[in-house]
Amino acid sequence: MVKENSKVFLLILLGMLTAFGPFVTDMYLPSLPSMGDYFSTTSSMVQLGLTTSMIGLAVGQVFFGPLSDRYGRRLPLLVAMWLFIISTLLCLFSQSIEQFVAFRLLQGIAGAGGIVISRSVATDKFSGRELAKMLAVIGAINGVAPVAAPIVGGLLTDLIGWQGIFWILFGLGILLLAGCCHFRESLSHDQRSAEQWTDTFRSFGIVLRDRRYVCYVLQMAFAQGVLFANIASSPFIVQQHYGFSAFAFSLCFGVNALAIGIAAALSVKFHRPESCTLVGCCGMAVISVLQCAALMSGCSFWVYEMLMLGLLFSMGMTFTSSTALAMESQRENSGTASALLGAVCFAAGGIVSPLVGMGNILSSTGIVFVVCAFCSLVCILVALGRRRTRLYFAFSTSQKR
Repeated sequence: MVKENSKVFLLILLGMLTAFGPFVTDMYLPSLPSMGDYFSTTSSMVQLGLTTSMIGLAVGQVFFGPLSDRYGRRLPLLVAMWLFIISTLLCLFSQSIEQFVAFRLLQGIAGAGGIVISRSVATDKFSGRELAKMLAVIGAINGVAPVAAPIVGGLLTDLIGWQGIFWILFGLGILLLAGCCHFRESLSHDQRSAEQWTDTFRSFGIVLRDRRYVCYVLQMAFAQGVLFANIASSPFIVQQHYGFSAFAFSLCFGVNALAIGIAAALSVKFHRPESCTLVGCCGMAVISVLQCAALMSGCSFWVYEMLMLGLLFSMGMTFTSSTALAMESQRENSGTASALLGAVCFAAGGIVSPLVGMGNILSSTGIVFVVCAFCSLVCILVALGRRRTRLYFAFSTSQKR
């Protein structure tokens, strides 16, 4: 009889795999300005490394999800870990920024494997209240990781540089590979998917024909555009324009990430997710215009930071509600809908990231904020259609209570 993994081991392994994506993308953020000097290139080219990792995380989710359904969880996990280790070494020994950008794509794809499969393993092994508890812990880790990663990176950047950060990621990959080797398969042969790849792609087509689902996904993707515009631009704005250290930047980034988490937690107070999404999108539209004007006028750091907190808080209000609306509209195809949601959002982040480095970073960042915020608002209005008046009324009455 094959010995099962303990619950403690699974919790640690799945938690680390869940935090994998944020650490791959966020841990080296404080070192972005110094990388421009190392490779003798522009900030926009350096930010392309963030772009390609986002695209990799998007592509990897669509790829590894169906792969693990067909061949089990353990083999795709091992493939993802080996790919991560190899791609990290290639990043470390890159001779040019172009090579680094290309290898970051592979690193992102590998990171996506851990994110997708960790949720699947939890579903395989647990059910009912145990599953809810496991997913809650994993979700908490996923919430802390984006805050912890840049703070750790900020502490280490001045000491060991960007190469040192990537050696730490390499060590993390080795540790996770050892954990995956010890991991016992959670999906038995008789539970594995017998669908052909053509059937999988057909389900994507069914989901994409749902107008409301597409609008909800696009709304969240544009909201993610605001987030990743901030992720890509803030190291340069805070460190180079305002003259703060890498550690000070990481603390600022952590406070902003905390605002997103608080907003997401408060979003459950709304009676209807539509109202929460609509209010958040309206807030993003208004504050993005103020932030754009402030950046173009050369505002002080505290004006920039206060407006950034408001913008990210408004954006955070939409995350949970938008996800719920999208998944509810495609409950019968939840797996495919989840994969597409994650893929589109990471792809949006990848597309937006280099745009803030084009020209004057203050002006371009402000413009990207405004465009993404207003596109997000348009998407939710189109999704709600004639129900807008009723939702406004529902929100106003809930506030009176």
